[in-house]
Amino acid sequence: MDFQLSDDQRALRAGVRELLAGRFGRDRMRAALDNGTGIDRALWRELGEAGFFALRLPETEGGVGLGLPESVLLFEEAGRSLLPGPLIATHLAAGAVKGAAEGETVIAVLDAGQPVGHLGDADGLLVLGPGEARAVTGGALRDVVREAVPVRSLDPFTSLWRVTGPVGPGELLAGGARLRDEGALLAAAEQLGSAARTTEMAVQHAGEREQFGSPIGSFQAVKHLCAGMLVRAELARSAVYAAAVTADRAEIAGAKLLADDAAVRNARDCLQVHGGMGFTWEADVHLHLKRAWLRSGQWLTAAAAEEALAADLC
Repeated sequence: MDFQLSDDQRALRAGVRELLAGRFGRDRMRAALDNGTGIDRALWRELGEAGFFALRLPETEGGVGLGLPESVLLFEEAGRSLLPGPLIATHLAAGAVKGAAEGETVIAVLDAGQPVGHLGDADGLLVLGPGEARAVTGGALRDVVREAVPVRSLDPFTSLWRVTGPVGPGELLAGGARLRDEGALLAAAEQLGSAARTTEMAVQHAGEREQFGSPIGSFQAVKHLCAGMLVRAELARSAVYAAAVTADRAEIAGAKLLADDAAVRNARDCLQVHGGMGFTWEADVHLHLKRAWLRSGQWLTAAAAEEALAADLC
């Protein structure tokens, strides 16, 4: 069996990386951070035009006609670039909620009473319940917003709201359990992208920063940190890619656990390699760490993933 990416998959990944580098490179990312603005609607529509949200819709419905493995590649690149916004919920709602596939409609997600990210910018809400999912839009969404209060967010790119009142009726979507599983896998893909990026950042800094007349990357302690980061990232990559092929719930749970661990621990080790300057606001390391912490509690928590794995063993 051939487990290598196909030429088309490599081209897809390269194209998304090039798009995000041009539209949300470091300079624009830092500018967005300083300005404190919400979702960039122009970028959102450009992602829609590029097929980011409609990737898995059939071509007869205006989509690209690809599958879950290709979606994982897209969200891995989004994780690398720290692209903000409820990308996963909008991607999952494409084809079910008008405008989501084209990037004209932003869909946030409400899951089991957890805080809702980007609710103030959302045009719709994907409500995940036990075994079902609903799409809430229009007046029902406005009622939700009135019954929500902003809460402090760890990630400066992600505004959080806690819904205090009941959520009104919405359109029932097919495959609620499947949507939750797919959301968890795409969140794992974002974590994988972040883990790979912080590994690259640590290796680059270790080769450039000198101490005692030598690059710090020549010191054994730093080598061990970077090697451990690479091992965690590649282990998570194998699990995420495999789960994308099988779409098995237990494998998705394992992939989310490994990717969460890789994203958080790699960001912490990257900060360690950067030393004192890694703690400064000007460094990007803390942004990856904060996003990884936040994302690890979304879609599938560690406790829920462990329960899923335990149930699969019974």
